[in-house]
Amino acid sequence: MQLSAADLAYLSECAIAAAKQAGQLIESYANKTVSVQHKHGGGSPASQLVTEVDMLSEAVILKLLQPACERYGLALLTEERTDDKERLQKDYFWCIDPLDGTLPFIESIPGYAVSIALVSRSGIPIIGVVNDPLTHTLYSAVKDQGVLRNGKPWAVSSVSSTEERSLTLICDRGLLQQAYYSRLYQALESMAQKRGLNGLQTLEKGGAVMNACWALENPPACYFKYPKPEQGGGSVWDFAATAAIFNELNLIVSDFYGQPLDLNRADSTFLNHRGVIFATDHALATDIQGLLVLCNKG
Repeated sequence: MQLSAADLAYLSECAIAAAKQAGQLIESYANKTVSVQHKHGGGSPASQLVTEVDMLSEAVILKLLQPACERYGLALLTEERTDDKERLQKDYFWCIDPLDGTLPFIESIPGYAVSIALVSRSGIPIIGVVNDPLTHTLYSAVKDQGVLRNGKPWAVSSVSSTEERSLTLICDRGLLQQAYYSRLYQALESMAQKRGLNGLQTLEKGGAVMNACWALENPPACYFKYPKPEQGGGSVWDFAATAAIFNELNLIVSDFYGQPLDLNRADSTFLNHRGVIFATDHALATDIQGLLVLCNKG
């Protein structure tokens, strides 16, 4: 099935409406004590947490997206439900993270968001919508139609004066805890100096979705997860919507080997096998690929 421009407009509107309503629900629970449970997930503690708000947000989203599923025969992949593998059979699937960054949400700190993407069976992100309920910022992208930020056309700001800008490293908790982190920081600091930038700054502890968005808001910037043999490294729903946004902004989203993210991996939803890079320019992405040796040294 080939989706027309009118189809994409309708589906984008559905995703935006769902992300807004879910964001409103999440905001209503902000700074409140919520019920927290543990689930089977990736290797990090953050990936093993689920709250009542995750489930309520998912219910809101699915209610609004279900008519589109029936109209277009779309599959569903959502973090809080078992993968039924229909994504491997149907032409497109909704890829949903109803509350990415559950840990920062529990801690009442920035870094959580709603993420909704439409992905083709071949793994191409077609639509990406991210809603940050804390700042009321909504990003949306449709393939070959550009990016909107709060409903207005958007492009990432260029670096006009390198002396006034730092290189921004977006760090999740897993990276901060690695033995090689200090060596990585020093390597990136040297990279910033060679570019004539004013040092290295870090933004820490967000979920994967907001980490990618923070890179967009703080160029030149990078967010990445090294490849590893263990299950984990983020799942399709952590990266699909932001991949659509980065693609439409002509920025870099790839694995550590320069290939597009495997957003419809048949054997797993995890992307640990090849890693993930989000970067605001090609040269920065290439330099980050070269830092893989630091991870391999332990």
